[in-house]
Amino acid sequence: MAGAAFVLSQVLRAAHRSDLPSFPNQDPTGTFGDPDAPPLRIVALGDSSITAPGVSRLDNVWIRRVALGLAIRYRVELIALAVGGSKAHDVIEGQLDEAVRLRPDIGVVSVGSNDSLRGVRRANFEHRLHHILSRLEEVADAVVVLGMGDLGSIPRLPPAIRPYVSRRGRVFDGLCSRVAAAHPKAVKVYTKGRMSSAFWEDRSLFAPDQFHAGDGGHAVFAKEAMPAFLAAVAMVEAARTARV
Repeated sequence: MAGAAFVLSQVLRAAHRSDLPSFPNQDPTGTFGDPDAPPLRIVALGDSSITAPGVSRLDNVWIRRVALGLAIRYRVELIALAVGGSKAHDVIEGQLDEAVRLRPDIGVVSVGSNDSLRGVRRANFEHRLHHILSRLEEVADAVVVLGMGDLGSIPRLPPAIRPYVSRRGRVFDGLCSRVAAAHPKAVKVYTKGRMSSAFWEDRSLFAPDQFHAGDGGHAVFAKEAMPAFLAAVAMVEAARTARV
């Protein structure tokens, strides 16, 4: 417990360094595509991986890149409910009811990094993620779960704690995979490839705050997430056909 408290204190200190810039959270909400195309509503819950502090253009945010890609075939309505810094508990308390009310075709859940970094117990996170997915499955035809890459690659973190942060991030990403596998409408993004390795290989993928992903990092997120979204769209189409 003492070791975990030390790591948490180091994470919090790194997150509030005065020698590095800070950036506001952003809202990538928008509507894209031909108004006469089939509608596709995507509702995104989560943390700063959605609100994208440090990304210079909203069209470069990964979830909007995905929406723009899908807008070739659909009239995509993207609604982002995410709040920077959120843990799974915060998603349940402040975002989930509104997401259910909006009845998305595809729900997106991008949460877990803050739970991992801030010492939330694994069992608590897993239980909360099950709850989030269960509620979304009541109204959505598909749910995309992002998970996370290698959190130890964050340049702003002290080198001494990066191995621990990497291990803990892998555990929490594994929990995301396990929970998603237990839900028939859930699709988990594959995060063990470029989403993990690219940020070690190219530090310019981070925003100038050296904590969040920047424009280049979000391009990696979008590319790696797109297969999961295409699978989710196929689930939406199958559900629509079954309802006819």
